[in-house]
Amino acid sequence: MTEENKAAANAETQGPTMSLQKIYNKDISFETPNAPHIFNEKGQPEIKLNMNQKVNKLDDNTFEVALTATVTCTVNEKTAYLAEVCTAGVFNMHNFPEQALHQTLGVYCPNTLFPYVRQQVSDLVMTGGFQPLMLQPVNFEQMYAQQMQQAQEQAATSTKQ
Repeated sequence: MTEENKAAANAETQGPTMSLQKIYNKDISFETPNAPHIFNEKGQPEIKLNMNQKVNKLDDNTFEVALTATVTCTVNEKTAYLAEVCTAGVFNMHNFPEQALHQTLGVYCPNTLFPYVRQQVSDLVMTGGFQPLMLQPVNFEQMYAQQMQQAQEQAATSTKQ
């Protein structure tokens, strides 16, 4: 058996392996459309968070996972700030069964990226002149389960038509 064949056979018996190649910022923006008047507004700020993720297959074993957080803060129905952060990671994945690969890309990878997104949002809000904002932990496993359920419902609806 050649060394190449031994390495291939060994890799198959090892089971799934993953490595993180890089984490980077894809897009960052911060807007304060009503500054400086918004700093004098009295009232309770209302924070809305929208999170989404996107997976881009780079080659057979390499994937880019991008996690985007959009935070909108309003005071008395006026926008105080809008912060958007998109952080991505490049992950190498070997020997994953299809379902496990899909779940790892949908749950584990966003969990890895979230602390970076949270820090960027916090820094943007503070340097924008507002009170510190610490995003609460996100249950990516629950989000993944909801996405899978919605996909199944859509598939069932489309087959009935």
